[in-house]
Amino acid sequence: MGELEARKLKHPTTGTEAILMGILVEGTSLAAKFLWANGVTLFKVRDESVKIVGKGDFFFFSPEHPPLTEDAQRVIDWAVDHKLKSGNSGEVTASDLLLGIWSETDSPGHKILAALGFSDEKAKELESLSSEPGSVDD
Repeated sequence: MGELEARKLKHPTTGTEAILMGILVEGTSLAAKFLWANGVTLFKVRDESVKIVGKGDFFFFSPEHPPLTEDAQRVIDWAVDHKLKSGNSGEVTASDLLLGIWSETDSPGHKILAALGFSDEKAKELESLSSEPGSVDD
């Protein structure tokens, strides 16, 4: 979903801001619901993304699969490591990715989240919610 959001904005790469938009577009995960409940919406993230990263050239056609930026790759690596260290079985979740974006402090995704009121306290709250027994995070 992040790739699609990057393409919509005519970006040549998939960055942390696109992953964040992908989480919101998906909409059913614990992370997406947590963001929406805390006032972080897709439209606000898109607006902030254009302010921080810019909008692509009208005549530019983004690749079908825009490659990941270095920040985005580090987010994915962080999410995988976080999942492995947690001892929870299963796949990397949207919550893992969101926490990874928050951990990448110089990334556009982190800056967007901070501008929209996301904080270390919110990250801890999400981590607590996602680690509760019986918590379902697709």
